[in-house]
Amino acid sequence: MIWYTLEMIIATIGLAVITVVTRAFFMISDKELPMPEWLRRGLKYAPLAALSAVIVPELFMTQGQFIHTLMDARLPALAGAVIYYYTKRGILGTILVGMIIYLPLHIGLGW
Repeated sequence: MIWYTLEMIIATIGLAVITVVTRAFFMISDKELPMPEWLRRGLKYAPLAALSAVIVPELFMTQGQFIHTLMDARLPALAGAVIYYYTKRGILGTILVGMIIYLPLHIGLGW
């Protein structure tokens, strides 16, 4: 029991150290680190790529399997959100429209 707790403490401290070092790596130096222009351009797309990597599987998969029916509340909500975004270009409205379509279908109809 004590060994199990010791392992958890060591793992937690190790993960904390790794997190601090990797997050603070760019702040250690007093001068700005040179970065190639191609890398600077590529890093502009990193948040979009990360968000897509999280959201796309959630939209089209359930428990590791692709959805097998069109009676899934996520699909109409996605369509409504995409249409709203391309007409109004508002992030908050996009989220609201998606949830307004999703919730009644998922909770009300059980999709």
